[in-house]
Amino acid sequence: MLEILVLYYSKGGSVKEMSKIIARGINSIDGVEAKLRTVPEVSALTKPLEDQIPESGDLYASLIDLERCQGLVLGSPTRFGNMAAPLKYFIDSLSPLWLKGTMENKPASVFTSSGSIHGGNETTLLTMQLPLLHLGMLIMGVPYSTPSLIATKSGGTPYGASHIGGDNNQNDLTSDEKSICFAQGERIALLVKKINE
Repeated sequence: MLEILVLYYSKGGSVKEMSKIIARGINSIDGVEAKLRTVPEVSALTKPLEDQIPESGDLYASLIDLERCQGLVLGSPTRFGNMAAPLKYFIDSLSPLWLKGTMENKPASVFTSSGSIHGGNETTLLTMQLPLLHLGMLIMGVPYSTPSLIATKSGGTPYGASHIGGDNNQNDLTSDEKSICFAQGERIALLVKKINE
């Protein structure tokens, strides 16, 4: 079974919901399965607060999860046009994998959520791609052949799935946003399957 790691950090719950829909898209392809993982909070001293492991929910990611996966989907809420600190802290620990070339030629994709329409979704997606390029990964987006990408009046970009929260829609994902998440998961699963034939 080919494995795609869906690695995310979620504070308000939207990114976690997106990760589950992306995982459903991945799991819709025979021979490919999604593995959901998250990262711990970090303190003001940038130390992971691993002693606060939740009683339920997804496990914290390890370097072994990245070594074993055939693809990666990375998700984070926007933080001033960039990924959130807990996810960046984890990515900054990937030097051993970079030195070994472990992530080279594996497909990767990104997704995000913001609280407002101009909350930095596109810049967050683009900046999340940079470390993946340094790791030698193959970046994949969402093509305009995905009908919801053209129809959406909220989140969704060719750089990856996105969600726009805020008071107007009470942070619920729209049907277009959900469709784009599913399509992104399905697309990376198909690519991973093709590469590993």
